[in-house]
Amino acid sequence: MSACCGGGHDSGHGHDHDLDDVYRKVLWVVFGVNAAMFCVEAVAGAIAGSVSLQADALDFLGDAANYLIALFVLGKAVTWRAGAALLKGAAMAVFGVYVLGYSAYMAMAGGVPEAPVMGIVGTMALAANLGSAVLLYRHRTGDANRQSVWLCSRNDAIANVAVIGAAGLVYLTHSNWPDLAVGFLMAALSLHSAWLVVRQATGELRRNRLRAHPAE
Repeated sequence: MSACCGGGHDSGHGHDHDLDDVYRKVLWVVFGVNAAMFCVEAVAGAIAGSVSLQADALDFLGDAANYLIALFVLGKAVTWRAGAALLKGAAMAVFGVYVLGYSAYMAMAGGVPEAPVMGIVGTMALAANLGSAVLLYRHRTGDANRQSVWLCSRNDAIANVAVIGAAGLVYLTHSNWPDLAVGFLMAALSLHSAWLVVRQATGELRRNRLRAHPAE
């Protein structure tokens, strides 16, 4: 439930239900945006030979899946929501490890990505993620599940700014190191966010278990 969830007053429960309805609509919108941008960036990243674009495409795919999970557990018991958050935290960690490995591979393989494609697609992705972040900002507090959804959108906006900056540096330096640096940055940010989400989710599961079995 959201942070404003209070006691057992009917008006409070009605208010929470209204917020959940709004949140559900927002999740469907950002799911559609992320699914579409995954397709755009996956193709553009392959064409441009860009690590950061391909990493961001995978992030869009992961976020689309995360939003579907969030829709599924919305309104369910805390164990469902915290369990979903644990799953998303694990997915974020896997994404981070994959991008680290892929960036290291591209560092050895060499090749300079197409800066104009990086800049144009990165700007499109930034607009999509800023719009998603604005829609989700009101719902950023609450349980680990909602926190993880907000962190995904926030991370994406930060990553897109970095991709655009990397495109400019690739154009100026004719080197692939700015693209690789952004890939490593995205991986580190994903791993840090995964740790935050898992920590909160495990705390919620622990507190819920203690409430259910206070003698243990």
